[in-house]
Amino acid sequence: MRKVLIVGAGQSGLQLALGLQAKDYDVTVMSARTPEEIRGGRVMSTQCMFHDALQHERDLGLNLWEAGTVNVEGIGISVAAPDGGRALDWFGELDHPAQSVDQRVKMAGWLELFEERGGKLVIHGVMTSELDALARLYDLVIISAGKGELVQLFDRVPGRSPFTKPMRALSLVYAHGVGPRPEHPEKPGVRFNIVPGVGELFMIPAYTLSGNCEILFFEGVPGGPLDCFDDRPGPGEHFARILDLMRQFVPWEFERCRDAELTDAKATLAGGYTPVVRNPVGTLPGGATVLGMADVVVANDPITGQGSNNASHCAATYLDAILARGDRPFDAAWMDATFERYWEYARHVTEWTNALLLPPPPHVLQILGVAGQNPAVARRFVNGFADPTDFRHWFMDPVLWEKYLAEV
Repeated sequence: MRKVLIVGAGQSGLQLALGLQAKDYDVTVMSARTPEEIRGGRVMSTQCMFHDALQHERDLGLNLWEAGTVNVEGIGISVAAPDGGRALDWFGELDHPAQSVDQRVKMAGWLELFEERGGKLVIHGVMTSELDALARLYDLVIISAGKGELVQLFDRVPGRSPFTKPMRALSLVYAHGVGPRPEHPEKPGVRFNIVPGVGELFMIPAYTLSGNCEILFFEGVPGGPLDCFDDRPGPGEHFARILDLMRQFVPWEFERCRDAELTDAKATLAGGYTPVVRNPVGTLPGGATVLGMADVVVANDPITGQGSNNASHCAATYLDAILARGDRPFDAAWMDATFERYWEYARHVTEWTNALLLPPPPHVLQILGVAGQNPAVARRFVNGFADPTDFRHWFMDPVLWEKYLAEV
């Protein structure tokens, strides 16, 4: 029986661990926190998982909260006008519902499931020096913890990493009591509100510790008016600041939130990080090689909501590659090839996400405008969030867009 060590207990690491466990691999997961500590901690992210990523969970029997989680039926786009109204507003339907589950709920539940199924769970934060000794005990070591010292094992790839600093200042709250969506009250949806030159506000229906809720998530242009959380305010002040920014820049969304309240005292988060692609193979001081996965090796800004989706696809790709390897060694060449299989998907997500962090070119503005008039264009755009590889065929290239426009 092959022995695998997975360091990190997020979407990718736990999905892979549970998948390998189901195939009778000897799997150890190292987590810095217990399930109880995760549930009692601060929210870790925003997320919205689309059909293909959700299907990976269903295939492994990991969709434990699906029945109780609100379905996201579509995505709406609004562009703010200088007068405080909307210059553009439309809604496109997804072919299959998406869902968002608070990672405190999911990761704590998956850790418990992993233990219930006989997995070895070690609660311990790992340093590089400790990992050097541990690596000799396993056939394969995978690093899925996207923060901390271990990330330094994986070198940045300049040709795939165009940015050298954070491109957005991030701030969010999870809230109960957000009013219904007046534009499409019967169809819950993610709302993507664009304030030119300032940033974006996302409204994401989600499921948290206390049931269904709404995530209010600002992405601010660095140095702009949304970049105002460096002082790390307490939860009440953080929420008040979010609401004040909504009142100022997206008043149509503020109206829905007049009676909202935080889901809990740990339901706020602020920060930012630099988008980066890293080499997937890390070498420990003793010479052993380890494989990075998900946001360890491909960390995109959350402006396209692809973090958990990428993590799910990465775990599925790595699972297939590990199973196909049989008894052969998990050497550096295999690690590189396995990552490149994942990169064939992730590169399209990365290119699209990086493009949205820059001022939109004229053809993208035209796409958003045409989508407001043509349901076929709107539907293709919003379903691209479920399959971002489609964007290369029409969205990313003005020539291909003109060809598609002529067809529709």
